Amino acid sequence: MPLTLRDIDIPPSWLVLHIAAAWVLSLVSPQLFGPVGKMVGQALVLAGLVLMGAAALQMVLARTTVIPRRNPSALVTGGLFAWSRNPIYLADAIILTGAVLWLDAVLALPLIASFVWLIQTRFIRDEEARLTEAFGPEFDLWAARVRRWVGRK
Repeated sequence: MPLTLRDIDIPPSWLVLHIAAAWVLSLVSPQLFGPVGKMVGQALVLAGLVLMGAAALQMVLARTTVIPRRNPSALVTGGLFAWSRNPIYLADAIILTGAVLWLDAVLALPLIASFVWLIQTRFIRDEEARLTEAFGPEFDLWAARVRRWVGRK
């Protein structure tokens, strides 16, 4: 079965593309963050990976999909999901922020906003529609309590 564009239109692909663009921009970017940026960047990348792994584990334990565009079989609202409706995407944004700092690529800072916008429009809105269809009022209550990216309302 040949790979299609839909198969590679997934958040990790977009994260890799944004990190690659940050690397290219680091080649022409003035160095601003220095050793502190490198250290903070590494810590953010590690924190993002840990957050991603923990959130994915929660979803696996709930026996629901972590793959976008698939129908969920459970609504996970506890643990990390009590603080973010999208902890894996939040982890992606943290990893990208860490990469920008680590690479000392000040010119790449707008890529973070670009990534958040892209994930929100290409994935989150569709996922929220699927969750509304599958879980109705239960999703609405959770969405009323927990912000899309981070924090409780």
